[in-house]
Amino acid sequence: MPLKRSWGRGQVLASLFLIGALVTTPQMSVQAASQTAVEDGSGGMARAVNRMVGGIVSYARWPDGSAATARTMCVVGAPRLADRMAPDVPGPGSVTVRRTTTATVTPECDILFLGRMPVADRRQLIAWVRGRPVLTITDDDAACIYGAMFCLSNKAASISFSVNIDAIGRGPLRIDPRVLRIGGGKGGAA
Repeated sequence: MPLKRSWGRGQVLASLFLIGALVTTPQMSVQAASQTAVEDGSGGMARAVNRMVGGIVSYARWPDGSAATARTMCVVGAPRLADRMAPDVPGPGSVTVRRTTTATVTPECDILFLGRMPVADRRQLIAWVRGRPVLTITDDDAACIYGAMFCLSNKAASISFSVNIDAIGRGPLRIDPRVLRIGGGKGGAA
């Protein structure tokens, strides 16, 4: 299905409301489908965000090709949806979280989570990522206009995300193509 590029700022966005539609095994479908619902009570939003981020990480492939590798997620700025980031990655692999600043981001960061921060800092980090195998996720830009690959949003007691196809296409990191197909099927990029 060809993608139209008539969206503003050259961004082709596809809203996806269920990660569960992306998975290949029934066990993961159950876990992934539950990611969109936010549990009542203390910590429900943080658990949902961490499952969502873990699900996104599980669909990324770094140039080394290893899915089971331990990854480092650098958190820059203040996340809006979860004050404690601890991605829950289904299957093999793990994510270590490190808080950092715009000035101290290093090549050891496999994943860059962008929270609230000045636009100039966000642009600087997105420019630094271009051409590098770094997965970018934000919860402070639901429309994905500043260049992150995945943008989380909170709507009616659920978490959803948008995919920035242009940002994904600019680097060596590979995202499972079903993300793009499902996004097109939702009407976002078709």
